[in-house]
Amino acid sequence: MKIAVAIALLAATAAGTIATARQPRANAAAPALKLERVVMMMRHGIRPPTKAMPVAKRYSAEGWPSWTVDYGLLTDRGASGVKLLGEADRAYYSSRGLFGPGCPAPGVVSLQASGKSRAIRTAENWRDGFMPGCTAEVAHPTEDGPDPIFHGLDDKPAGFDSQRAYREALKLAPGGNVEADVKAYRGDLELLAKVLNCPVLCPLLTEPNKLVVVDRDRPELDGPVDVGSTASQTFLLEYLEGMPMKDVGWGRVTRPQIEQLLRFHPLKFKYSNRPDYVARAAAAPLISAMLDAMEQPGATKLALFAGHDTNIADLGAFLKVHWKVPSYPADDVPPGSALGFEVLKDAKGTRYVRAFYRAQTMDQLREQRPLTGKEGPYRQYLPIPGCGNSKAATACRLDMFSAWVKARRIQY
Repeated sequence: MKIAVAIALLAATAAGTIATARQPRANAAAPALKLERVVMMMRHGIRPPTKAMPVAKRYSAEGWPSWTVDYGLLTDRGASGVKLLGEADRAYYSSRGLFGPGCPAPGVVSLQASGKSRAIRTAENWRDGFMPGCTAEVAHPTEDGPDPIFHGLDDKPAGFDSQRAYREALKLAPGGNVEADVKAYRGDLELLAKVLNCPVLCPLLTEPNKLVVVDRDRPELDGPVDVGSTASQTFLLEYLEGMPMKDVGWGRVTRPQIEQLLRFHPLKFKYSNRPDYVARAAAAPLISAMLDAMEQPGATKLALFAGHDTNIADLGAFLKVHWKVPSYPADDVPPGSALGFEVLKDAKGTRYVRAFYRAQTMDQLREQRPLTGKEGPYRQYLPIPGCGNSKAATACRLDMFSAWVKARRIQY
């Protein structure tokens, strides 16, 4: 976003309205829009790896650091970081006129989570920061049951065409060759091999990267890039958890190098989440639920969906939007970050929608900084290409957005 636009947005925000740039045709927005509702999809907070050995022993035989909670669960520090985001969101949306003091009335805040414990606890701790001392139940499925909103492809829908997904993913590689894409990451793989203390003739530097068809599911990258994505996320989580640097990557990785190695994560998203067919199918249940929350009449002013990085990656691909959080690679999904929508209304009652991305930086979370004043979380408005947005004009008429979403989604 250009500086002049950002300044205008901030000034308008302080007044409780948003001045929007003039848009062509049916997207032309009124001079001022008032915030009416927020709907956002948030990744869970800090967790340990989901298994004892994040990468196979042939890549690293090192013993990994111990954690205070079991594999994959939200840590206490993760809960605190999420609570800080809840506090910051309440202050921000109160300044926009959406909330007053005290507990919101029942139904004003809606909370829905994946069946995973870390997602449920994320929604609960965000709530405790957003509305301390207040009650609001978190709706969620059982952990072992079907979870169509957050894990729709896990049920391997019969109609999902895995071959089509594979072909579309392969087209994203230069000349249809994944290895050609990975060439630019050779230095990152060499760094990763050193951090992992990978054996002589390290397979990270010799094994091929392959795109693999998965029956009735999204394609997956297999090989060094997949290892790099998992390992770099693990180093990130160790850093965010506040572990001493001697324990983060066994003391063989620096804070800037963690950021460098995180490039593997969005590269994996590129092939598993960004193919258009995959995004249209995988994100369909979630975007449908979010659209319902945007369009429904009633008292709800904020609807929070708490899930996983793959949910946000799918949603971003569905919307064809991109973001860049400071201290993270482009399109990476930091713990606790959210991709969401503001629903706004003009004086005539016409509603508009704007997409945004909200996140803590790496060091804000590691240091558990209160997100106030200049330390506020990063917020970025995202033009939605399907609504014909320009970079300077991010508001789209809600009815046009709704029609575009419904035409794009593939439902099974």
